[in-house]
Amino acid sequence: MNDYRRRGTMVEGQIFRVPLEELANVKSKEGKILTKPFLNVCKSVLPVLDMLGGAFSFVKSDVGGNILRLESRYESNPCEYKLLYRVVEKEIEDKTHKSSSSCTNALLWLTRGMDYSVKMFSNLEEHKNWSMQEACNDSYNKTLKSWHGWLAIKTFHVAMKLLPDREKFMQVLCCGGEFGPEMKKFCTDFSSVLEENHKFLASIGMDNLKA
Repeated sequence: MNDYRRRGTMVEGQIFRVPLEELANVKSKEGKILTKPFLNVCKSVLPVLDMLGGAFSFVKSDVGGNILRLESRYESNPCEYKLLYRVVEKEIEDKTHKSSSSCTNALLWLTRGMDYSVKMFSNLEEHKNWSMQEACNDSYNKTLKSWHGWLAIKTFHVAMKLLPDREKFMQVLCCGGEFGPEMKKFCTDFSSVLEENHKFLASIGMDNLKA
């Protein structure tokens, strides 16, 4: 229990404060999404995936790998890639954006992974009688499932059996088991950023790719 609470303190600090701080600075004065703050927001969600159990390591690995791919490109030239969509635009110029190892593909799947997380948080707030299994399964069905192959779907359903108890999860995520106003704001604000990503990816014909 002590270890669980220590992890909870870390997660609470990152989930409630860090993402909101980054979200406050996620856009330039011109309203463009900035690469580094966006990736930092995504990073802060990773500890929550840890809390969902070892079976969800495949989700965390996918999200983490996509963050690293985009971060590596950004760090190769921070000035050129200051704006998130410039990473994709450069690949379009180089005709490499459709590669499975492209940063465009990484942005697509990172956005979908964040869709899943935000929907899960929203479910926990909106449906206080739902179990973790219900909240996660609904989120998966509405975000990732239609893009996954049969193996990923099967892996997810196995993970459903290993989720933590809702009460314990909420005690760690939101002190005392209540859904905090910070997380509600995070879901609302980050959802609009993710929707902007989808619109951009759709405009270049890259928002409907399956695994």
